[in-house]
Amino acid sequence: MARTPGMRSTPGLGHNGAVIVITRYTVPETDTESFRADAEAAIDVLSRRPGFRGHHIGRAVDDPSLWTVVTEWDGVGPYRRALSNFDVRVTAVPLLSRAIDEPSAFETCDQRSADR
Repeated sequence: MARTPGMRSTPGLGHNGAVIVITRYTVPETDTESFRADAEAAIDVLSRRPGFRGHHIGRAVDDPSLWTVVTEWDGVGPYRRALSNFDVRVTAVPLLSRAIDEPSAFETCDQRSADR
């Protein structure tokens, strides 16, 4: 793969590299407000855990019932340890259990930042 300016590549990450967690949800229009409140509460407790880097909450442009919550972590270890925290289990795990059943944790293999 050709390297481009601003691109960072870390081959052979194993379980030592950054992790993004992408959870997707099907949310009926009538549940949008409560879903957003639950997602924001989950992000609030997750953001207090070591290794948390940031998050995004998004809604599909072409299907307003499809939502995603994306979190970024220093690695898979900090993410998994965060899930075992009492406050996270009480607040975030109920939301995460409503996610579409599919793999959600991904190692970051390449990252590019916009040149500004």
